[in-house]
Amino acid sequence: MPFGIQPIHIVIIIIVAFLLFGATRLPEIGRSLGKSISEFKKGTKEAAEGFKEEVTKNGSGPAAPVVPAQVSSPATSAESSPAQAGHFCIQCGAPNPPEARFCASCGTKLPEKIT
Repeated sequence: MPFGIQPIHIVIIIIVAFLLFGATRLPEIGRSLGKSISEFKKGTKEAAEGFKEEVTKNGSGPAAPVVPAQVSSPATSAESSPAQAGHFCIQCGAPNPPEARFCASCGTKLPEKIT
């Protein structure tokens, strides 16, 4: 049984509720409790569906703009490649500050700088 409640405990709870509220009010209380639980379930289901719609809408929408790689001479490309690795995301290509560990656009972990 859930929460360690034995069948005898349930019987005792029903008897106490019968004594407190009487035979006429128990069906009303049970009905209102059932409606409250069903409304709560319906509300959580609607909230979950709305969240899923927003996530799929944002995921299938236009992709983040891709930043083109800078073309430079071979002599300067070897010097600037470690610095550029921390500035652009390898997943989406978005620019990021040099001290960033994760991409601000997509959340992908950025490669560590080689010093």
